[in-house]
Amino acid sequence: MEKILVVEDDKFLRELISKKIKSEGYEVIPVVDGEEALRKIREDQPALILLDLILPGINGFEVLERLKKDFPEEIKKIPVIILSNLGQREDVQKGISLGANDFLIKAHFTPGEIINKIRQVLEGKK
Repeated sequence: MEKILVVEDDKFLRELISKKIKSEGYEVIPVVDGEEALRKIREDQPALILLDLILPGINGFEVLERLKKDFPEEIKKIPVIILSNLGQREDVQKGISLGANDFLIKAHFTPGEIINKIRQVLEGKK
């Protein structure tokens, strides 16, 4: 069963997305902040990371930067989908330039559409 790391500090949203992902047959690793995300990436090596940008402690951009810089090659390859309320062109470009596979603006996507995006990215990885 593929593991999806959900990095989201908003409890309601984290639980909502986690529940939807679980119902689609994936294992979910929910985390609340950037430090915990980096620890879990190293420990669990998930199939995909769903990453919020505004987090307590280190933000999502920094998580992405560290992932792509400080981790072994096989972990650097884990696909990352940014799921954020930040939607400015600069934020999207920064996320993609740091190595994210996609950038979804929370307000524009339903949990079902997020699942479809996760599937697309995971399929492309195989």
